[in-house]
Amino acid sequence: MQLNVKNTVQWMQRANEKMQANKDELTALDQPIGDGDHGINMARGFQEVATKLEEATYTNVSEVLKDVAMTLMSKVGGASGPLFGTAFLKLSTKLKGEELVDQTSFGAALNEAVNGLKQRGKAEEGEKTMVDMWASIAHYFTDNEHSTPAGLMASADAALEKIKAMTATKGRAAYFKEKTIGHQDPGSASTYFIFEALAEVWKGDSKA
Repeated sequence: MQLNVKNTVQWMQRANEKMQANKDELTALDQPIGDGDHGINMARGFQEVATKLEEATYTNVSEVLKDVAMTLMSKVGGASGPLFGTAFLKLSTKLKGEELVDQTSFGAALNEAVNGLKQRGKAEEGEKTMVDMWASIAHYFTDNEHSTPAGLMASADAALEKIKAMTATKGRAAYFKEKTIGHQDPGSASTYFIFEALAEVWKGDSKA
């Protein structure tokens, strides 16, 4: 894979489309174990991201991701804004100066994003949070020499099922303990849509 300015912007635009299309689903996931506004917040934030990226001009991938981060931090309410903003900011920082981002660089940047999420959210893998999904995606890119869109989605699908079966031990959902088994974590679901968007843009690039 190779990320450049054009397909990184396309990635975020596709992610916005998915947030709008799945807004109600994400909100429904959040209602039993959270504040009930995750889908609304993510849809609003990514709409702002799409608008921002349309209006700006960029010279490298890092600049695009930095604007994504800053927009999410300022426009997404609750814990999601700082968390997703941190993840994209870490991606941006790690990829600074790179015009073309390959799989190795992207995998290293994803690891930085995971570390940032752990620090910001004071969470670890296995606690049924978005850390679990981001970490699974990072592992996919760092553990596989030749990554593919299909492989990325297979990894994301497996992670989503694994997370669903976990017991939440972090955040508001932790109050519900065993009741969270079998219920999907909203932040992991929205992360899934973000990387599903990446897989679709990547697949389109491969055909071209």
